[in-house]
Amino acid sequence: MQGESGSGHSVVMDGPESIGGQNQGMRPMELMLMSVGACSTVDVINILKKSRQDVTDCVVEVDGERVDAVPAVFNKIHLHFNVSGNDLDENKVKRAVELSAEKYCSASIMLKNAGVEISHSFEISVG
Repeated sequence: MQGESGSGHSVVMDGPESIGGQNQGMRPMELMLMSVGACSTVDVINILKKSRQDVTDCVVEVDGERVDAVPAVFNKIHLHFNVSGNDLDENKVKRAVELSAEKYCSASIMLKNAGVEISHSFEISVG
């Protein structure tokens, strides 16, 4: 199946063959993790650029843990940011990650308010 957003962009989604899918796209729950990661990454980059940090890249790895029940909702999500740049201030990177988590990322804040434990970590790379 293909989902199309109000802004006209689309993504292919599907399920495994074991439940009647054709395994031709991302799973909806995978997209949820990707959404949290993308939302947070946009925030972190934006905050750092406003802080006059020379950010060249920001990659986030998102891991989620689901309950062993139906529905198999996420109960834990961890985001690990690898922020690359020149002369990045560690305190500013830490603050950007915190601001995204506490104030700006609608996706993670919504899940946190629903009881999902969300944690963050980061590392800084040169370049």
